[in-house]
Amino acid sequence: MLKIGIITGSTRQTRVGDQVAEWVKSLADQRTDASFEIVDIKEYNLPLYDELIPAAFTNDYQTPEAKPWSKKINELDGFVFVTPEYNRNITSALKNAIDYLSAEFHNKAAGIVSYGSAGGTTAANQLRLVLSVPQVATVSTQPALSIFTDFENMNKFTPGDFHQQTVQTMLDQVVSWSSALKTIRK
Repeated sequence: MLKIGIITGSTRQTRVGDQVAEWVKSLADQRTDASFEIVDIKEYNLPLYDELIPAAFTNDYQTPEAKPWSKKINELDGFVFVTPEYNRNITSALKNAIDYLSAEFHNKAAGIVSYGSAGGTTAANQLRLVLSVPQVATVSTQPALSIFTDFENMNKFTPGDFHQQTVQTMLDQVVSWSSALKTIRK
């Protein structure tokens, strides 16, 4: 069975992305075509990237925190990134986590669920560009959540019901692409 990681994109104390990730997982768990788990980048405590050799050229990481992060990403077949939009971009924590690895991401698929004042769409577009370097194929359907209408007081997640179908369509794409790309990785 395919293993899809739902990756949180923020490590802030006041983050709301963990609520969004739990919601996506609750919808994903209704499916039988893959298994889903939340992968919280905050739990990996990755320091600012400072490897001697870039990840594109090695997977012999010197940073101890990079080893469990590498192991987790390597065992997954695909991803759903839950990303906020900070200053029209993804968070530095998410960019840092992606920069630590390369081959572990190759030939895998990803969906993006974004949130922010304008649905986080600019951050999602930036994330697509970042993910293209380690050869992650991003699917086209992208749930975009408004911090004003899908959250109470910008801190309690209360998504509109119409988002559920968009998430399921995105998951359909992530599962089918992940399945197809798994054949390339063999």
